[in-house]
Amino acid sequence: MTQVKAGDKVRIHYTGTLADGTTFDSSEGREPLEFTVGSGEIIPGLDKALPGMTAGDKKTVEIPCAEAYGEANPDAKQAIPRAQVPADIPLDIGTRLQLQTPQGQAMPVVVAEVTEEHVVLDANHPLAGQDLTFAIELVSIG
Repeated sequence: MTQVKAGDKVRIHYTGTLADGTTFDSSEGREPLEFTVGSGEIIPGLDKALPGMTAGDKKTVEIPCAEAYGEANPDAKQAIPRAQVPADIPLDIGTRLQLQTPQGQAMPVVVAEVTEEHVVLDANHPLAGQDLTFAIELVSIG
């Protein structure tokens, strides 16, 4: 049987869970995820788990945050004066918003804290600082 190696295009089904067992993403009910192994298209820890697998293989891998979305960066949080936030913008904790950088790029942020004076926006990836577990099934190679 052919084993996965770097450079192979593969298709996998997966379910990603957090340390408390909460599912944060899954391919269930969708087409398998397709990508090239070793190309940086997926998180490093998941990429490293695939070489040596053959079509039909299943495994569960635990990925430390350093090989997933990295540690949460405290510098990625920014307080802005509440008066600068338009009144029609929802400010519930956890609300996902999109800002525009001075270079015109879209930057997703999450409302992390709201006070009378400030709104703290967090630009960290929502899974930064979290260890992840993936149950994967290699559907096909090539």
